[in-house]
Amino acid sequence: METPIPRHIVDHAKEESGLTDIGNASIREVVRLVKNIEKASGKQFIKMEMGVPGLPASQIGIDAQINALQQGVASVYPSIEGFQGLKEEASRFVKLFLNLDIAPEGCIPTVGSMQGSLTAFMVNSRCNNEKEYTLFIDPGFPVQKQQHAVLGLKCKTFDVYNYRGDKLKDKLESYLVEGNIHTIVYSNPNNPSWICLTDSELKIIGELANQYDVIVLEDLAYFGMDFRRDYGSVGVPPYQPSVARYTDNYIMLFSGSKVFSYAGERIALMLIGDRQFTRRYPDLRRFYSSDKYGHAAVYGALYAISSGTGHSAQYALAAMLKAANDGDYPFIENVKAYGDKAGVMKELFTRYGFQIVYDRDEGVPIADGFYFTISYPGFSGSELLKELLYYGISAITLDITGSERSEGLRACVSQTQPTQFAELEERLKAFRDNHL
Repeated sequence: METPIPRHIVDHAKEESGLTDIGNASIREVVRLVKNIEKASGKQFIKMEMGVPGLPASQIGIDAQINALQQGVASVYPSIEGFQGLKEEASRFVKLFLNLDIAPEGCIPTVGSMQGSLTAFMVNSRCNNEKEYTLFIDPGFPVQKQQHAVLGLKCKTFDVYNYRGDKLKDKLESYLVEGNIHTIVYSNPNNPSWICLTDSELKIIGELANQYDVIVLEDLAYFGMDFRRDYGSVGVPPYQPSVARYTDNYIMLFSGSKVFSYAGERIALMLIGDRQFTRRYPDLRRFYSSDKYGHAAVYGALYAISSGTGHSAQYALAAMLKAANDGDYPFIENVKAYGDKAGVMKELFTRYGFQIVYDRDEGVPIADGFYFTISYPGFSGSELLKELLYYGISAITLDITGSERSEGLRACVSQTQPTQFAELEERLKAFRDNHL
């Protein structure tokens, strides 16, 4: 059958890649394969495999970073704890947009949220010698499990799809009752499915974290991007939902990559709750100079990993947070374009026979946002990914995210421009016509 990308070109590129099963390929491996197919075919893909911001970086951040460089910060090592101006604006941001209190001391800049999660895993896994497992509420960001593999850490996972609402309590407790879980991890909104845990579900997680003395690592990389509600008003509800309302055992990860489109500078924040920051764990002395959690995280783990975060990028993030805090930067409004694109793209896929895999939050249709999930009758996720390559469309399988929905793919909207919608429709129509 005729396809937009000649089959022999795709087959040769796959063979040259050395990937024995593209369904288990990492995001970056898919990116590399697509790049090689584009080069060989001369045709541009509809790229949905990687969550790269598709909007211009905040000019507020750019200007502040340039000014910091001109003032000479490039020649000065940054404090491991972070630039004080950033820490203060981060604390202020948490109060204004989450209605929570975190002291500047616990607002730690990291090299992207990935360094924040790596740091948390390094420390959390050593807090209690009897607790050796991380529990992932999946589907989730594949690289966090890769971090576990690199560190030699153990984890358990379950797909939350069939355990929404009140069902979540029994499922979580079935793991926690064993007494060997040190951390619960999830993203909200969720990467890859874009489901959003509700306030009642976050309450369940928080109360169980209290009961079983477990740390919750809440990844807010897509802060405020559940566009069904407006989380962008300064100092007034509604506020971004968070488990921190129900437990003191928490760490939140906030990224500059998506909401500020500042991905290239790898700047983020590890926001450690006050009681968690000052809590003491005697077992930490096996690895660090202090049993105080915050000290171990900063002067034990972060110091060993990178000895701090890029100096000028901290000034950029501080300026963006200050502008948001002052009401001068409507950062949520600026990223609503992702929701608009998702609405169009989901409609196109479903028009031509595809289905949305993760489609509801406790009976309510999920938001249109940065990601959505798709399947096609008769295909596994791996088979669908392979077939879509012939049509110049790329994604990643849900298999690598901890999802049990092996028929599905994760699609990211960020790199697809509205000017490509007509081409996307043409390719999806060709796919449907060839698979009737």
